Amino acid sequence: MTVFCKLLVITLFINAFTIKAQKNYPQNYFRNPLNIPMQLAANFGAVRTNHFHMGLDLRTNSQENLSVVSAADGYVSRIKVERYGFGNAVYITHPNGYTTVYAHLNKYFDKLDEYVKERQYKDEKWEQDITFSAGQFPVTKGQLIALSGNTGGSAGPHLHFEIRDTKTEDCINPLLFGFNIPDQIAPIISGLYWYDRRFSAYEPGANGIAVKKAGGVYTADVIQVDSPMVSFGIKAVDKANQGFNLGIYHAELLMDDRLIYSFSIDKVSYDDTRYLNGCIDYPKFIRDKMGIQHLSVLPGMKLKNYSLPDLNGIINLQDEEVHNIEIVLKDVNGNTSRLKTKIRFNKKIDKVTPAGEIVMAGNGKTITTQNGEINFSKNAVYDTVNFQMYEKSNTNADAVSNTVVLHSPYIPVHDDYTLKIKPNRKLTNEEKGKVVALLDYGSDTNVVKGKWNGDRVEAEFNRLGTAVLLLDESLPSVSSGWKDGVLINSSSLRLKGTVKVGDIVSFRAELDGKWLRFARTKDDFVYIFDEKCPKGSGLHTLKVTTTNTAGNTNTQTFTFQR
Repeated sequence: MTVFCKLLVITLFINAFTIKAQKNYPQNYFRNPLNIPMQLAANFGAVRTNHFHMGLDLRTNSQENLSVVSAADGYVSRIKVERYGFGNAVYITHPNGYTTVYAHLNKYFDKLDEYVKERQYKDEKWEQDITFSAGQFPVTKGQLIALSGNTGGSAGPHLHFEIRDTKTEDCINPLLFGFNIPDQIAPIISGLYWYDRRFSAYEPGANGIAVKKAGGVYTADVIQVDSPMVSFGIKAVDKANQGFNLGIYHAELLMDDRLIYSFSIDKVSYDDTRYLNGCIDYPKFIRDKMGIQHLSVLPGMKLKNYSLPDLNGIINLQDEEVHNIEIVLKDVNGNTSRLKTKIRFNKKIDKVTPAGEIVMAGNGKTITTQNGEINFSKNAVYDTVNFQMYEKSNTNADAVSNTVVLHSPYIPVHDDYTLKIKPNRKLTNEEKGKVVALLDYGSDTNVVKGKWNGDRVEAEFNRLGTAVLLLDESLPSVSSGWKDGVLINSSSLRLKGTVKVGDIVSFRAELDGKWLRFARTKDDFVYIFDEKCPKGSGLHTLKVTTTNTAGNTNTQTFTFQR
């Protein structure tokens, strides 16, 4: 088969694949889950921290409590109530093999809301994950199922909407189902980057290339590279007609008119969504808040249904001739942008000389210092890491170990690794029970209880940074904001939680000796007055018991009148 014929077959396959993806799903079966026009704040596959965005974020005009309706006939098969993540969510299973998900809700429809409330009081637990049979809560297309909100891991009022394969639970791009969302705007390209791939995409990292737009085509000057093995990354967004920065749906990379890489974001499972970190320039994303998507496959990136097999995007330059490069970006509606440039290999330079321990995709690795040990699985990294690990002293009065430096927070790991740290002084058995491991990854910290394994504390993390053992003998607490015995006329009680280290991992409130349902919103605990505490019911005693990550427990008592 000639090169031209091979190219033609691949091109036809790509086009057929894209068309089939859009026509292989029922069109116009699902309706808009809101009673206002669908406007996107985020689309399927948009880049998020450690995951792809797995549905559509639908605008609610910065309002809460808009009606959310079932997208089709079916039944409520599951609900979730959680502090982060989806907050309050409803899952509806449909007879055509799909399940729709509606998240960040304020309130379920009355009968369902009452059922959930009864279950919470029965279990004496606010967070819930309840499944239902087909006959319990049937719904029809367009029926009210909830009110929109801002609960869970939401940064503002909106509705998160997903469509899943009921059997596999894979999330499918909802835009493939024929929703009427006008879009005549092609993806916007703002940056092009090349990477020396002889050692790793992480070292030496991205090399920026100026991009210009002439008419309807993006261009860049001839790219002079000093490595014979390179790959590209693209910085681009899909604007649609609504102004928000959306993720790129489809990309192709061609050299000398030959397709060498392609991806489409049609479906992703929650088991695989963390592979996002192997599809982007993670250091740029974490350090510079810049979304650059690789137009190549990193060795440890195993995401299914994303890129075409045998097209890894790695360019091997065997000569010093000028080669044509074309990048094609498309949205679901077919709006297309093209970037055309040229590449030339100038000269070969020495490879990166590793100075630390080499961690490679597909290989497990154990690295030690005098008082620390890290164990990586074979799935830990997406590309080769020249891993630097060392110890330094810690001046924190609560520290009971050296700080162990785990390379850099700008390099991703895919799954949990095991970290062992030895304290730098002898601890009593009581003190051992109050030791936590703290990982600082720059933008935040993660604190876990860990467990003792011989003379070391063992903990699991899935990000890199600096780790230390802390002795936490402090008590968690909540503050009420009211004086004891005061008459409260507001519609709710709000308690603010405080800890020195870690988090409040257990919260229990009792009103006059009986469990009371407080919802958790970030660091606050909120009770909305109901029949459990009616007006005119006199003086009440509220007992609150909290436990922090270290296991320290505190009980506080507040009084008020209604």
